[in-house]
Amino acid sequence: MLYSEVASFYSKIESTTKRLEITSILVDMLKRASKDEVGPLAYLTLGKLYPDFVGIEIGLGEKLVERALAKSVGVPLKEVETLYKKTGDLGLVAEQIFKAKAIQQLVQPQPPTVKDVYLTLDKIARSAGGGSQDEKMGWLSGIFGGLTPVGAKYLVRTVMGKLRLGVADMTILDALAEIYAGGDRSLIERAYNLTSDIGQVAESLAESGLEGIKMIKPTPGKPIRPMLAERLKSPEEVLAKLSGKAALEYKYDGERCQAHITHGNVELFSRRLEKITSQFPDVISSIAKHVKASEAIVEGEIVGVDPNTGELMPFQLLMHRRRKYGVEEALEEIPTNIFLFDVMYLNGNDLTQVPYVQRRKALESVVDTSGSVKLATRTLVSDLSTFESFFEEAISDGCEGVMAKDISDASVYQAGARGWLWIKYKRDYKSELADTVDLVIVGAFNGRGKRAGTYGALLLAAYDKAKDEFCTVCKLGSGFSDEELFSLPQKLGDARVERKPARVESLLQPDVWFEPKYVIEVKGAEITLSPIHTAAYGRIKEGAGLAIRFPRTTGKWRTDKAPEDATTTDELVEMYQSQLKKIS
Repeated sequence: MLYSEVASFYSKIESTTKRLEITSILVDMLKRASKDEVGPLAYLTLGKLYPDFVGIEIGLGEKLVERALAKSVGVPLKEVETLYKKTGDLGLVAEQIFKAKAIQQLVQPQPPTVKDVYLTLDKIARSAGGGSQDEKMGWLSGIFGGLTPVGAKYLVRTVMGKLRLGVADMTILDALAEIYAGGDRSLIERAYNLTSDIGQVAESLAESGLEGIKMIKPTPGKPIRPMLAERLKSPEEVLAKLSGKAALEYKYDGERCQAHITHGNVELFSRRLEKITSQFPDVISSIAKHVKASEAIVEGEIVGVDPNTGELMPFQLLMHRRRKYGVEEALEEIPTNIFLFDVMYLNGNDLTQVPYVQRRKALESVVDTSGSVKLATRTLVSDLSTFESFFEEAISDGCEGVMAKDISDASVYQAGARGWLWIKYKRDYKSELADTVDLVIVGAFNGRGKRAGTYGALLLAAYDKAKDEFCTVCKLGSGFSDEELFSLPQKLGDARVERKPARVESLLQPDVWFEPKYVIEVKGAEITLSPIHTAAYGRIKEGAGLAIRFPRTTGKWRTDKAPEDATTTDELVEMYQSQLKKIS
């Protein structure tokens, strides 16, 4: 399949914001690809070459791309730079100068295929060391030869990390489901949740269909998308939802992570599936020493410990450990413990379909708790008195609250899913919307008066998992310092787009749109019905969604959460209904 054909499909995708149309276009595109092109094509359409957890990016700066364009087309570099200053989009510059080239050039070079483009970009991404910049420019200018103007536009945007078609992993899974599973995404999504690798899933489907997908299991080195919890506001509700009995675990205020163990080698992945191995060398060495397994995938919470008192430290202080430099100094200032609470894979066995109680026993059997590797403190409860007593104990020990977990035979590990098998209960749930919510920034309104020159308010959204969309819930302008406000345009600049992203549902028209990327923690007075916001639109009342009244930032940017990990519209509905019960 020629890359020029792919670019034509990208152009169609960019011309619509309708999700079903985008999926249909993806279906047509993937059907045209050969078996060995489906995986690379899935990556390229997301603007990447590998799963995010690999941590390798194409990483080309604008100056190198400008030089490659000038070289491939045979125009002065100054001309490329001038056009870029006028348009602000190097992809449009490429399209423009390639149109001129096509008119002048009588003999066209051999057009590159999808595999040609992918393998060249793979070489560029992996090239490092002395002379690598010249190598990269040479490879890039070479692949430009034979491209159509539209192909050049999208290739430039890809190598600069600015493809932004509005296509997410789940959109591609929908397209694959249409092709290989009659529209049923369940088996395909489970395989993706176990591997976090869209390319592997696509390749398996292309090679072996659904039978190949069924064979996909957890693999050390490939992070599993984490299981998520629902929330309730009282112990009575929690026990009622879990049929009167549950396992309660401390809910630590730390960094949730997965540790992947392979014959003594340990890798750490964050909740967002980013590799954080280098940032926690103390955790790595402790796990290697105290988890007695040849192969395992275990999950836990890294918590900072006060070196003077031994008390657990809050999450914000632990975030000082998330750095590239000065790791050794930070290690001394903020030592850590890791509290393990689950195991999803152990010595060749997939445990994700095993009930919670059995997984906990398996975890206990391989963890030596004599060092800084601990098991999450846990008890079994079947009455309110024991529940409340354990909860108060968790709070006094420096935790946020407790996690209540189903202990029935149905309590499997639901990778990538949010459900009622796990329920979080925190102290601040007892008051009306005293709990914070994590919302995604999707737009901004220009400031006036003292805020002229920056944003006066941000448009925030909750995540609708069923629709894979971000639905607006409030405008946020309170809680920022002047310094924070005036830093927002730069801080959010890499997510800015020219029009409403395909995955954003909004009745409001902000001055600036953002691709869903940044998650911010917010407090508010209450949840109300709103005719102008789209979160849970029509679910409570026809013609109305849910909105957060008097929102205020806590100052906490949830860098540990992906946009899809933000507060969901289902959670907002539950919180709204809990308010009504409390009033009645």
